[in-house]
Amino acid sequence: MTTLTDPPQESFRLSMLLNDTRYRSLTLQAITAVLLALAIWYLAGNLIQNLRAAGLNIAFDFLKNPAGYDINQTLIDYTNQSTHGRAAVVGILNTLLVAFLACVTATIFGVIAGVLRLSNNWLIKKLMAFYVEIFRNIPVLIWIIIIFTIMTAVMPGARAYLGEDPDKNLLLGLFAFTNRGVYVPAPVWGDGSWVVVAVFLLSVAAVFAYRRYAKKMLYSSGKLLPTGWPSLLILIVPSVLVFFIMGQPIGLDLPDPLANRFNLRGGLQIGAPLIALWFALSIYTGAFIAENVRAGILAVSKGQSEAASALGLRPGRVMNLVVLPQALRVIIPPLISQYLNITKNSSLAIAVGYADITATLGGITLNQTGRAIECVLLLMLFYLTISLLIAAFMNVYNASIKLKER
Repeated sequence: MTTLTDPPQESFRLSMLLNDTRYRSLTLQAITAVLLALAIWYLAGNLIQNLRAAGLNIAFDFLKNPAGYDINQTLIDYTNQSTHGRAAVVGILNTLLVAFLACVTATIFGVIAGVLRLSNNWLIKKLMAFYVEIFRNIPVLIWIIIIFTIMTAVMPGARAYLGEDPDKNLLLGLFAFTNRGVYVPAPVWGDGSWVVVAVFLLSVAAVFAYRRYAKKMLYSSGKLLPTGWPSLLILIVPSVLVFFIMGQPIGLDLPDPLANRFNLRGGLQIGAPLIALWFALSIYTGAFIAENVRAGILAVSKGQSEAASALGLRPGRVMNLVVLPQALRVIIPPLISQYLNITKNSSLAIAVGYADITATLGGITLNQTGRAIECVLLLMLFYLTISLLIAAFMNVYNASIKLKER
C-alpha cells in the first residue's frame, strides 16, 4: 500500500524574491515604494536647501496676522481686521457653496436635457442638441464673463426700486433683481426655531423612506402606491404644524427699498458674481452631464422599456422605475468627473470678483504676505482633499447601485 506524503518544503532563498511568482509582485511594489520615498526625500531636501540659501523658510504664522481687506460676500462674520486664516476659511466656504449649488443645478439640467434629447418630439430633441453643442464647446470662462456682463449691464440699478411706491417694483413684494445681485427674504431665527428645522429634516428623511417603501411594494407585489401627494403632505404638514405650535419662531427679513436712498437694505443679497459663476458652471457642466445621461439610457436594452410598457406602466414610470435605475450604472462614473470639474472650475471665480479660496488665499493673501509656497501648498491640499472626498462619496454610491450577482 502506497503512502502519500506532502512534498518537502523548499527553504527560502533571496533569489525567490524575483524568480518566485509568490513574492515577485511584492518585491516590485517594495522597490517602487522605496524609489518613490527617495525621490520625495530628495525633492524636499532640495527645496529646503534652496529656501535656506535664499534666506527663506516655510512657516504659516502669517495666517494669524490681520488680513486688511474686505470680502463682498461671506457666510460667517468677517471684517478687514480678521486674520488671513479666517479670510481663507471664508474663501473655502464660498468655494464649497458655489460648488454644491452648481453640482445640484448642473445635475438637474443634465438629466432633463439628456432625457429630452431622446424625445420623439423633433423640435425638443433638436433644441436640446443645440444646447449641448453650444454650451460644451465654448470655454466656461467665457460663459462666466458673458453672464456677469449681462447681469451688470441689463439688470436695473438699486435706485429703480426707490420710487414713490417702491413695493410695487419688488417681485411679489419679496424679491429685487438688480445689477448688484438678487435680494431675497432672509430667515430670522427665534427661540425654538431649531425644533422646526429638525422636524423639517426628519420630514425629508421620511419622504425618502416612504418612496423607497412604495418602490419596494411595487417590485415585490405589483401594488402601485401614490408617491406625489403623500410625499408633499409628509414634507409640509408636520413642519407647518410644529411652526404654529412653537409660536412661529422663524420670521422673514424682507428687502426694504425705503431704508436707504442709494441701496436696498434687509433681506439676503445674492451677489452678481456668485450668480454668474453658479449659473455658468451649471449650464456648462450640465451639457456634459446630458451626454452622460443620454449614453446611459441608450446602454439599457430597448426590450426593457418595451416590456415595462407591455405591463401597462406609463412612460414616466418606465423611465423612473426601469430605465434610469439601470442607466445609473453607466452614468455615475463619468458624473464623478463632472462634479470634480465643477469644484476645480470654481477657481475661475476670480474673473468676476467672487471671493473663493483662490481669490483670498491664493490671491490677496499671497500678494500681501509674499508667502507663495505656503499659499500654493494650502491651495493644493484643499482642492486635493475636496476632490478625494467627492470621489469617495460618489464611489460609495456607485457601489450601492451596481448590479449584484445572486
